[in-house]
Amino acid sequence: MSTAEIKSEINQVLDHVSEDVLLEILNYAKEREAQSHPANEVNLTKNLHKIINENRGLLERLAK
Repeated sequence: MSTAEIKSEINQVLDHVSEDVLLEILNYAKEREAQSHPANEVNLTKNLHKIINENRGLLERLAK
């Protein structure tokens, strides 16, 4: 299967999924892209910072 065929098939599938699923797929694709990029460590640090900020309250409760 060629790259163009794969992209076409992916687009056909994406036309039939919910917005939430699309967002999850986008986030996954961005994570995979970041892992293959030379600036991987910078992206990992940014992601860790984002997770900590988004879950600060939970992390504080778990620490008690």
